[in-house]
Amino acid sequence: MTDLRVEVAGLRFRNPVLTAAGPGSRDGMTLLQATGGGAGGLVAKTVSVQPADVPRPNMAALGTGRVGSRRGLLNAELWSEIPLEQWLSREYPIALSSGLPVIASVGYTPEEVSEIAPKLQEAGVHAIEFSTHYVGGHVEIAKALRESVDIPIFAKLSPKVDVAEVAKSLERYVDGIVAINTLGPALRIDIETGRPFLGGSNGEGWLSGSALKPIALHCVAQIAQATDRPVIGV
Repeated sequence: MTDLRVEVAGLRFRNPVLTAAGPGSRDGMTLLQATGGGAGGLVAKTVSVQPADVPRPNMAALGTGRVGSRRGLLNAELWSEIPLEQWLSREYPIALSSGLPVIASVGYTPEEVSEIAPKLQEAGVHAIEFSTHYVGGHVEIAKALRESVDIPIFAKLSPKVDVAEVAKSLERYVDGIVAINTLGPALRIDIETGRPFLGGSNGEGWLSGSALKPIALHCVAQIAQATDRPVIGV
C-alpha cells in the first residue's frame, strides 16, 4: 500500500488531506466524522472571543458543470457560532479523541488572539491557524501568537493580498502558510425573486470551491517560490 504519511512543522499526518476551517468542521462530532472518512488531520472552525451570529441562508451553490459537479459555493459564514468555552470544554476534546493532529483556527485581532491562543494550547490542540480575512495585520497577529504559544503557527492568507510578499514578511514568526481563504465579496441573485440567495443585510458572500481552485493554485505556487515555509493548499 502506498505510504501517504507526511510531516509538516513537526506534525505527523497519516495523509496530506485535512479538513478546512468552515461548516465542514463546525464542531467536535463533525471533525470526528471526518476522521472516519479518512482525513489525515483536523482543522477546526475558527473561534473568536464571542460566538458569531451567522446570517441565514448561509450557503448557495453556483450550479453544476457537465459532469454534475458544483462550479463553486458562496457562503455568508463567519467564525464559529459555538462559544469559545464550549470548544475548550467539549469540541476540542472530542476532536482530539481521534488521535489525529488537531489544528485550531483563531481570529482576528492581535489582542483577541493573544487572549485566546494560550487557552487553545492548554486544551491540547497541536497547532494554531490564524485568519486575517477580515482585518489584515498579518505580521502583528503572527507576532502576538508567537509570543503567546509555543506550538506551530500557520497563517491563512486571502487571495486579495500579495500572497508572496505577505508570506515572506511572516517567515520569522510562522511555521507554515495556508493558502487560500475565500474570495469576495460576491453576489448571486435568484432570478425568480430578484433577491440574493444569501442572508444578511446585503446578501453578499464569499466564493470557494472549484471556481476558485485555479486562483488558489496560482497563489500556492507564488508562495512556494517566495518562501521555504511549507504551504497547505485550501
